[in-house]
Amino acid sequence: MTKKPYSLNFILGASISTIMFLFVLVGFFWTPYDTETMNSLARFEAPNLQFLFGADQFGRDVFSRVMAGAVNTTIIGVSTVLIGGVIGTVLGALTGYYGGWFDEVCMRVNDAIAAFPSVLIALVIIAIIGGGRSRVILALGIAFIPSIARFVRGEFLKLRDADYIVSARLIQVPPHRIILFHIMPNILPALMSALTISMNNAILAEAGMSYLGIGVQPPDPSLGRMLAESQTFLSNAAWTAIFPGLVIILFVLGIGLLGEGILDRYGGGR
Repeated sequence: MTKKPYSLNFILGASISTIMFLFVLVGFFWTPYDTETMNSLARFEAPNLQFLFGADQFGRDVFSRVMAGAVNTTIIGVSTVLIGGVIGTVLGALTGYYGGWFDEVCMRVNDAIAAFPSVLIALVIIAIIGGGRSRVILALGIAFIPSIARFVRGEFLKLRDADYIVSARLIQVPPHRIILFHIMPNILPALMSALTISMNNAILAEAGMSYLGIGVQPPDPSLGRMLAESQTFLSNAAWTAIFPGLVIILFVLGIGLLGEGILDRYGGGR
């Protein structure tokens, strides 16, 4: 695996992602105000030293709610990638390496599911099992399995007949060792880049579902629902939409640039 100098994408992505991670880490343990505490005297308070991001229509501190919403967004994004990434990687690795009837059956089912947009699949699951953070995680995790499985399978198909893999088989290296120690390290940078795309999609999907009212449910704060609630007050309280939207943009931008930077540095792993 050839390493290249750190690209601008990698540096910017790592910097933005680190800042957002620290923001989320602080929000996980502390917020300036309780996210549901209402203050009628502070309704639509503009950003100031007391309310850094201003206050909303109920006098709630927007900064505290954005911090808590970012925590929920991160938990959903990471959990979604863990579920979809682990199951999709295992399925893609097994079908890509062994091939045969197992590959045919699994990939036909996988392709049938992947024919529908991931968000649509998640919406159907949510409609069946209901909203809420844990259910959103489950729905998005399941929805992203097909795309990750197909990606990993494609990478394994490229490498399973490489000379060093054939040599490993000839000296009777166990298949699980070939998969884990010969092929996986070579596809890891490309896989990491694919997982960053999945996390970005999960963040945007969660925000979209919460915006529509079928994602994270009250009293859990959600950046998407904050955007939905603020659209009525854009003319006189634009900050109630600007700051949640800015956090979503920074999340997606940082993670996306980091994923591109990984590919730039390692050349796709080959």
